[in-house]
Amino acid sequence: MNPLTQALETRFDAMAPELLAIYRDLHRHPELSMQEHRSAGIAADYIGKLGYEVTREVGLTGVVGVLRNGEGATVMLRADMDALPMDEDTGLPYASRVPGVAHSCGHDLHMAWLMGAAQVLAEARDAWRGTAVVVFQPGEEVAQGAAAMVADWDGAGLPRADVVLGQHVMVGAAGTVSYRTGVMLSAGDSLQVTLFGRGSHGSEPHTSVDPVVMAASTVLRLQTIVAREVSPFDSAVLTVGSLQAGTRENIIPEQAVLKLNLRTYDDGVREHILGAVRRICCAEADASGAPRPPEFATLSRYPLTLNDPAATARVAEAFSAQFGDAAYQRQPSAASEDFSEFGRAWGAPSVFWFVGGTDPATWEAARAAGRIRDIPSNHSPRFAPVLDPTLKTGLQAMLTAASAWLCAAAPSA
Repeated sequence: MNPLTQALETRFDAMAPELLAIYRDLHRHPELSMQEHRSAGIAADYIGKLGYEVTREVGLTGVVGVLRNGEGATVMLRADMDALPMDEDTGLPYASRVPGVAHSCGHDLHMAWLMGAAQVLAEARDAWRGTAVVVFQPGEEVAQGAAAMVADWDGAGLPRADVVLGQHVMVGAAGTVSYRTGVMLSAGDSLQVTLFGRGSHGSEPHTSVDPVVMAASTVLRLQTIVAREVSPFDSAVLTVGSLQAGTRENIIPEQAVLKLNLRTYDDGVREHILGAVRRICCAEADASGAPRPPEFATLSRYPLTLNDPAATARVAEAFSAQFGDAAYQRQPSAASEDFSEFGRAWGAPSVFWFVGGTDPATWEAARAAGRIRDIPSNHSPRFAPVLDPTLKTGLQAMLTAASAWLCAAAPSA
């Protein structure tokens, strides 16, 4: 056990009731991306009372706390704050009270973890040396918040980190942490493609250029990109999640709109698929005799989440000492994050890992039956992490990773 988790151990029972109350309050009052004013205020007030230098409205609603504690590394710990535009169906007594908005990804728990870690760092300064930077980030779900904070960072006079650390609650046995070197999360691109036709009466299709047929052909052809243009040794996902056209069955509309999502694990594969999407959409429009080429708009763009090898090795060693077999290497996830924007902007190594949030008995039963896919996952209306032991495990993981830098030159606690 490292000095920071030792400090947590003596404080956790006293800290837990307040952290759980904050978590449940955040869960009841979720806020959409880049609108997290109430959540940001709660975080800022909490760390301000602990003695952090607090900067508000970084990247619109982001909050940064800086705690200087002598010479040493500058370590950034990050949590995201935003909720999703969806209804909750957990039946929890602290379920969302905001119609159409829910913390169905776990960012409320991330905030509680970071507040707790910030408290331990503030109260156990004899256990570490350096500078702790705690970041409550807006807008992760729309891939805007990290970039917005980076854009404001230097102007706000904030210190750049030597290492950037972050974690996410996911489906997995509570009490476990999982990590990997290299690609941890996929790159994610969401695009909108507008296909243009010529409208007409449904009884006279020969006088039209039908964008519905054009869109249908385009959707089918797009599926060949992964099947026929991506090597079997690479991985990619391309999903057309929305096709919208027309208002009535007897009106051939003027246009059709596709919204598609792409996940890749290699920057070269990513650029090839993006080019292939454009090529196919334009070719189908040309083949249909469209009056004008398609229009393309980027809805969101997430970079690859790449864990630095040397920094990951330090975190893995610390996790092994803290958690034993409950810390393990995992495969990459097809989810995407904007967490790596910080490290990319500063040329700093970053490490991102997962904390299991599923009741261990539920997880084991599902695993034994080969039905893990039936466990409600992040972004499900029924996603509900168990709080015991997930709250404590997340605090341990965050402090353990930070200790690999902050406690390296600190005196023994």
